[in-house]
Amino acid sequence: MDVIQLKDIFRKYYGTPDAIYSSPGRINLIGEHTDYNGGFVLPGAIDKGITLAIQTNEINKVRVFSVDYDETFEFGLTTEANKPDQLWAKYIFGVVREIEKRGKTVSGFDAAFYGDVPLGAGLSSSAALESAFAYALNDIYGLGIDNFELAKIGQATEHNYVGVKCGIMDQFASVFGKKGHLIRLDCRSLEYQYVPFNPAGYRLVLIDSRVKHELVNNPYNRRRESCEAAAAAIRKRHPEVAFLRDANFAMLEEAKNEISHEDYIRAEFVIGEVQRLLDACDALVKNDYVTVGKKMYETHAGLSKLYEVSCEELDFLNSCARKYGVTGSRIMGGGFGGCSINLVEESKYDTFISGTVADYKAKFDIEPKVYDVIISDGARRIDV
Repeated sequence: MDVIQLKDIFRKYYGTPDAIYSSPGRINLIGEHTDYNGGFVLPGAIDKGITLAIQTNEINKVRVFSVDYDETFEFGLTTEANKPDQLWAKYIFGVVREIEKRGKTVSGFDAAFYGDVPLGAGLSSSAALESAFAYALNDIYGLGIDNFELAKIGQATEHNYVGVKCGIMDQFASVFGKKGHLIRLDCRSLEYQYVPFNPAGYRLVLIDSRVKHELVNNPYNRRRESCEAAAAAIRKRHPEVAFLRDANFAMLEEAKNEISHEDYIRAEFVIGEVQRLLDACDALVKNDYVTVGKKMYETHAGLSKLYEVSCEELDFLNSCARKYGVTGSRIMGGGFGGCSINLVEESKYDTFISGTVADYKAKFDIEPKVYDVIISDGARRIDV
């Protein structure tokens, strides 16, 4: 599918589109489970996303066709309009409603869209969809909404219409992405800065384990509770510590006897991860990708042994990366399945991919999926 084909499909349903827009998925190079601890993340927009064609109409209805699902949905622009059953349509419905909540007026429009973000791979296809529609509606109606508020509209859509209480990283990266740069986002203040990412001689590739383990007893919530307990214990001596992001290892050691071993090792990972991300940013500025890779391996080890959110399959992928001389590799995302993200020298790429696919299939009888990604621009209008 390309833009020309999308325009042809649009004409079949609605006529000639007024404009074409695109918004990307994202990766996060380093910085896991730091967001709810007031720390930093380091996402970047990628060269895979959602592309939509759109035009205004005169019938005061929204009509949308999903190319990938081969489904249409329409809804009225009154508050009584029913929320759709289809998940993909809920994102669009939510974006329209969240824009209206901000006192902006959206009239009827027609749209058709497709995506090339792999579903279920942790690349935030939902944020790409939300951001594409939010950006497009803001542009064609001249609503004057700034990019930060566009990201918040996507986040609010997840919260209020999909039921996912996500942070803002995914939507932020999709809107603010910049080619050749990652975004160091402070999850406490929401201040950000661009960090150069120009890995000449390297490739960024995701290996999808195709595994998603059932999560029992709410392990994410339990880990968050551990971090909060450790921060509270540290705060007794150091009232300036609002989050684990504010603590150091010496402070944690002082509180060691007042918290459980589980809480201690969870906090140990987070404090280390905050510093690893800052070290990785310093290395990127210096074009030192060897150090970046070392920090990625350290993150994986911490996620596996201290935070305990890895699994046999992801640990195996990490061992394959070491076996084939990959510069850096780690779990990407919350854990318990999903992808590894790998920084690979060009000269070692083919051997790594072929060897890892063969080794993984022999071990688990599943062939992992491979996704090459390039750091690209965020939401934008496409001139065709």
